[in-house]
Amino acid sequence: MTDPAQTDLSKDAAARAAVALVQPGMRLGLGTGSTAAIFVRRLAQRVAEEGFELRCAATSKATAELATSLGLRVEDLNDIGWLDLTIDGADEVDPDLNLIKGGGAAHLREKIVATASDRMVVIADQGKVVDRLGAFHLPVEVIPFGCQTTKTQIQHALDDLGLKHRPILLRKRDGETLLTDEGNYILDLALEAIPDPQALARRLSAIAGVVEHGLFLNICQLAIIGCPDGSVVELLREDIE
Repeated sequence: MTDPAQTDLSKDAAARAAVALVQPGMRLGLGTGSTAAIFVRRLAQRVAEEGFELRCAATSKATAELATSLGLRVEDLNDIGWLDLTIDGADEVDPDLNLIKGGGAAHLREKIVATASDRMVVIADQGKVVDRLGAFHLPVEVIPFGCQTTKTQIQHALDDLGLKHRPILLRKRDGETLLTDEGNYILDLALEAIPDPQALARRLSAIAGVVEHGLFLNICQLAIIGCPDGSVVELLREDIE
């Protein structure tokens, strides 16, 4: 069993390394989740100490509230227009730096922000690094209208891709259906392993009721993986133009 204290040290190591990538005056995307929250706190500390300016776009209401409370300048992405860098966490990272995200129910905004950036960097602990995506449930954000029909279409897509009889779970919190920041539902796909992430991403995106899925493919350029001893390992995608 992973020691929670060691996990926190690993996350903090990754967050500290990512803070060092931030340059004064940057337009910066702030991710969502436990590791991203540590990064936001470390970033706010550095900004306060050094006194430089940043323009930040947050990937969730929770991140926006945290960043604002710590004195960071958070703006609407529409007002910033484009970002130099986004730093976010991930639920899984494969050897090609493809990701599963959405454990924090924010993958729609996270993907919008990440793809509106010159560069996306992921920060995570070693437990998030996997040989193949899929052990973590794949989140799919769907609109409430017709969600059962959408679920049926997702099941058909899974069947066609050799993923029959995989559970599709409506995400709940405190016994109630969870609503995303956009007022949508999340269906979590318990896939165990995803043989062809590209094919699955195409099929999910083609379903009308699907707003966004948690497969982040060919988006992340660098993953900073924190280790329990406070060191980090950097994984770089090799096909960056």
